[in-house]
Order: sequence, then structure tokens, then C-alpha cells
Amino acid sequence: MVAQLDDLDRKILGELQLDASQSLDEIARKVGSSKTPVWNRIRRMREQGVITRQTAILDAEALGLEACFFVLIRTSEHEAEWQRKFLKTLRERPEVLEAHRLAGDIDYILKVRVKNARAYDQFYQALISEVKIYNVTALLSMEEIKSTTVLPL
Repeated sequence: MVAQLDDLDRKILGELQLDASQSLDEIARKVGSSKTPVWNRIRRMREQGVITRQTAILDAEALGLEACFFVLIRTSEHEAEWQRKFLKTLRERPEVLEAHRLAGDIDYILKVRVKNARAYDQFYQALISEVKIYNVTALLSMEEIKSTTVLPL
């Protein structure tokens, strides 16, 4: 069910997406409200599942994770047990930042962040040792043009 949000809710969410470490006083001032109503709205949006968590966004390159690969996976396996094992494997691999099941010729796409090509190969070898995969294509991102966690409100 889609949450019913008014303009003030959207302004609050916008501020939280930009910097969730802001104090309630800062957010209230920026959205033109007072602290208590802002806190109540944030609490309500958490209860509704609109706000799922707060986290810190780290700079991958500053941490030495300079290579970003998009991994296209085709499988000839479509049984529930294979899928369960595959998804479990993906969830356990910290290098996998995103995983999507697709419509079309490619079954899955992964966003994988690693130190370098050798680290990617280690990830790849571990992945194919865990689950049977028909075809894997890895695409190295040469430049990140846009990356955001900010959703349009």
C-alpha cells in the first residue's frame, strides 16, 4: 500500500535523504515547522515503512574498492532450490551491492564493488563454485556518472 504523504512529509523526507544526521531542530527549521510535529511525522513514516533505516554512505574509492563491475547472469536453472541457493549466495557476498532479477534475455544483474580485477576474479570463482550458472558477462564501469540514494519525491 502506498503511504499517503503531504507536502510537509515530503520536505522532511527530502531533508533526511540529504543528511539524516541533522538534528530535529535543523530539519524543523528547514521545512518550516517545529520539532514535535517533525518528530511525530518521522515516527509515523517509520511505522508505515516509508523510512526503513538510517545509514552512512561511504566512499568506495576511499576504502580501496576502486573497481565496479556490472555482472550479467544467464542461467539454465529455474528450480526453486537453485534459486534459493543462488539468492542465499548473493546475500552472503559483501561485494554484491545490488542484485536484480530481470525480464528478457538476461536473468540477473549484479552490481559488484571490489578492489581490482583480481578481486573480481576471486568473487567470480567463489560464485561459480557455489551455484551452477550458464553464462556470466562482467562489465567494468569506467566512470561513475551518477550515483544517488535520493528518491524523487
